[in-house]
Amino acid sequence: MVQETSTDLVRINARKTDVFDIFNCRYYVGSNPYLDTGALVFDFAVVENRKPLPIEDYITRVGDRYPHLREQNYESYAHLFAQTVSEVGKLDMNLHFHRWSVKPHSKYTKIAVQALHERTIRSVVYLVWDWFEAINQDDDFFWDDQLVTLQNRFRQSVYGGPTVYALLRTAYEKGIPTFYLWDEGLMQYGWGKKHIRGVATTFNCDSHIDSDFTTRKDDCKAFLHTLGFPVPQGEIVYSQKEARQVAKDIGYPVAVKPVVGHKGIGVTADIKDVDELEVAYDRALEAIPENEPARIIVEKSIKGKDFRLLCVNGRFVAATERHPASVVGDGDSTIWELIQKENRKAARLDSPTSPMSKIIVDDAMEHYLEEQRLSLKTVLDKGETVHLRKVANLSAGGMSINATHTIHDDNIILAQDIAQYFRLTCLGIDVITEDLSESWKAGNFAIIEINAAPGVMMHLNPAVGESVDVPSHILETFFKSGLDARIPIMTFNKISVEELQTTIDHILLQHPEWTIGAVCRDAVFVNRSQKVLRDDYNSNIQSLLRHPKLDLLIAEYPEDTLEEDGMFYQGSNLVVLDNPSETEMMLARDVFDGSTVVIKKEKDVSIRRKGLIEDYTLGEDEPFTRVYLKEIGSIL
Repeated sequence: MVQETSTDLVRINARKTDVFDIFNCRYYVGSNPYLDTGALVFDFAVVENRKPLPIEDYITRVGDRYPHLREQNYESYAHLFAQTVSEVGKLDMNLHFHRWSVKPHSKYTKIAVQALHERTIRSVVYLVWDWFEAINQDDDFFWDDQLVTLQNRFRQSVYGGPTVYALLRTAYEKGIPTFYLWDEGLMQYGWGKKHIRGVATTFNCDSHIDSDFTTRKDDCKAFLHTLGFPVPQGEIVYSQKEARQVAKDIGYPVAVKPVVGHKGIGVTADIKDVDELEVAYDRALEAIPENEPARIIVEKSIKGKDFRLLCVNGRFVAATERHPASVVGDGDSTIWELIQKENRKAARLDSPTSPMSKIIVDDAMEHYLEEQRLSLKTVLDKGETVHLRKVANLSAGGMSINATHTIHDDNIILAQDIAQYFRLTCLGIDVITEDLSESWKAGNFAIIEINAAPGVMMHLNPAVGESVDVPSHILETFFKSGLDARIPIMTFNKISVEELQTTIDHILLQHPEWTIGAVCRDAVFVNRSQKVLRDDYNSNIQSLLRHPKLDLLIAEYPEDTLEEDGMFYQGSNLVVLDNPSETEMMLARDVFDGSTVVIKKEKDVSIRRKGLIEDYTLGEDEPFTRVYLKEIGSIL
């Protein structure tokens, strides 16, 4: 067993009673000397003159919470610590982080753990450290509150939204490179001329005019009606007086919603009288953004079930039935208590991967309970089911049921016909009907609204029924595989400005129409034009890969940059190493099948391509540039 002890400083970050010490934490956004993915890297040691418990004691306590970790063997405390951090880093949310590495040194061990969000993974490391120290002291360790804090931290990050995370995870599994553009507030998928950018399911290739049009529910409804699609009768009103008149003209029950809105906010259905209408009107008014005029839709309320039909790239891919939040009585608990019990279920963790959100208690819920002559204090009979809302709003605790296999062909055609009129990657179509397996032509079918940025989790992870892999449908619209999302990349451990310019010129002679981005420690180029070199080295790489016309990237990654910042990208098509250090050899680690690696040590050159190795010695005056320039053609 390896015993890791602290440095000659005896204690760096450890507290007086601590047995373990954590220090030199560094976060890498991409491939680094320790893992070929984004990771937090830190040093782990046993404090000098402190004796830890037998490793079996830690395994037992860790195994009480994570039983599968108890079944594994660990070479050292560091291996157990790394595995535990990796497991806790999933946050009980089934996140996809599972990779880690351990590299022993004489007085400490270097640990790397896969991560996506720096603040969250740092907190995870310190949480596990506190846990191990509590085990040392035989103290109780209160997990729940601390874990909830970490879950919220990740959920509130740019990666924590359900749709964003689902797309990121799918991209990772498909080998599609992704990174967040902080200045733009967008996620980028792919590199250079291959890339797309977007927010959730809205992308830069979508028509912003069409996207905006879908939020203008009145105009959109009129457009659908003109095309002959079934929409409910109704009008826009500007006052309660007008709302009462329209409701009287079209007849109750009616539905009320703001003209501009999303996620069912401010929507009330099945309004049966004037009193309910006035309450619903006020609720819709409150949901309108301050910069928007006070316009409210009053329309005929259609009886039936609520469905979301999803089209990707003009094709139908999924249908989900949505039920309003509800509770089932146990004969003892109040409705409030039943809601709290329901919200504690794992399925309602309200995480990026959970099938249901927590049930939200608000005025709309209490008003609907009053309509049913109930309140939050009412005790329900055992087995009695009470719906808490009229609207099947999933973000307020509603339930999703996969209905893809039940939909009638006519309804598929209807959804696709609608999608063809919008230049949007994703389109959600909300409909009301008693039975989705019956054709819309039979009547009692209405299109309630359409959405340009539909969520995917209701389809990917429904509360009931099989999953539909919507993120794959979306990403495959742009990339058939991970390779289709990439442009060729050449990586050097050292290259001068002059050699960089020579390489650019050599490629442009063969491909004069190309746009080539190149960066070394001393300069940045786009073709022959020199650009501003920023101090943050990887930001230069990001800017080039963000270039929408970039055909090829050439980058230098010397040892000091690899240790300090790591790489921004993972994987190269051609790697050229000139007397590389041990750290720089990681560049040869991160290559694709079919890549070429050229390694020069003194005068000896080794070329590895497609499983073959060619070795030879440079001539007396033969420049190294001549060797790798000949290899460029194999990757272009």
